[in-house]
Amino acid sequence: MQNLIDYIQNVADDQIYLVYLIVIFISYLIYLITNRIILKSISHFFKKTSTYVDDILIEKKVFNKIPYLIPLIFIYNLKDLLPWFKAVENFLLSFFALIILISLNAFINALNEVYTRSKFSNKLNIKSYIQVLKLIVNIFGIIVIVAFLIGKSPVYFLSGIGALTAVLLLVFKDTILSLISSVQISSNNLFKIGDWVEAPQFGADGDVIDIALHSVKIQNWDKTISIIPTNKLIDSSFKNWRGMSESGGRRIKRSIKIDMTSIKFCSNSMIEKFKKFNIISDYIVSKQVEIENHNLENNINDEAWLNGRSLTNIGTFRAYIEGYLKNHSSIHNEMTFLVRQLAPESDGLPIEIYVFSNDTDWVNYESIQADIFDHLLAVLSEFELRVFQDPAGNDFKSMKI
Repeated sequence: MQNLIDYIQNVADDQIYLVYLIVIFISYLIYLITNRIILKSISHFFKKTSTYVDDILIEKKVFNKIPYLIPLIFIYNLKDLLPWFKAVENFLLSFFALIILISLNAFINALNEVYTRSKFSNKLNIKSYIQVLKLIVNIFGIIVIVAFLIGKSPVYFLSGIGALTAVLLLVFKDTILSLISSVQISSNNLFKIGDWVEAPQFGADGDVIDIALHSVKIQNWDKTISIIPTNKLIDSSFKNWRGMSESGGRRIKRSIKIDMTSIKFCSNSMIEKFKKFNIISDYIVSKQVEIENHNLENNINDEAWLNGRSLTNIGTFRAYIEGYLKNHSSIHNEMTFLVRQLAPESDGLPIEIYVFSNDTDWVNYESIQADIFDHLLAVLSEFELRVFQDPAGNDFKSMKI
């Protein structure tokens, strides 16, 4: 190398172009050696390690710009020996800054990927902060590149940022609002990737698949994707179903509307039939004893149903529902368990089931819910009850005129 420097210092003016060719050729050789030997050796070494961090650095191409960087350093160190224009030196400096900027962006992407694969990613999403960091790095990087190109100090441009603060606040208003929203999402743990979020005002109902600085992506159940501005989502209301998933139970809240004309007291024959139902046999026996004791204490004739207490088919049916659900393997018995009668309506008497399934998966949940109501609707006639429903065309056809 010292011989090359001595040769350059003693070269004649008419041979300077030959020197330029020699410098370019040596720079190209340095590039080839760095790219094909050093870079490949680094990649080969990293692939043999047990950690995945270095693999991510290779995957995100953090070291891919090193082959350009070393030749630039070599050429720039000859600036005092070679006669060239100031513009060439400025171009080399700006190109040097550009390579560092690209490498920094790749390194930030690698840090984000490392964090995403870590166990902490489920607790805190840092993608928004990464994007803000990249924005700041790129702004300062561009300022430095422009400063080098025009031959000014980067401090000259950076000092002017204070005067442009109002303009920057206006330009980056959405970015600032989104950053504040991202901080709220992270600090308050409002939602995270994988949560089921429902925001009907935006037409979104599905799983969160991405939380970025400016937008949140929600994959709806029909596989469409809703992209919602982060600050708009935080400013409005939304429902996060994570609590349901983490609790291990999913609510079943549905009613069967009974035709009130089918409600009546239980006859002796009905009571004897109900005793054969294993689910409510103990209930029937205990209830009979309770009713008989009450009627005896109040001197009520057993044949006078209206004067005392008696079993009804609707009350027995509610007891059957409770017994059936308590013995159902898919019902969560440690969460709210309620079978209740709501206020009568014009379309029947609602018997509401308010319980929780122990499987939160949507497909399994719907299957459990359907199986329960299939059975209850089928067994309803055994209690001489009818479901209320509006008359259909066949009902009118079957009417005798």
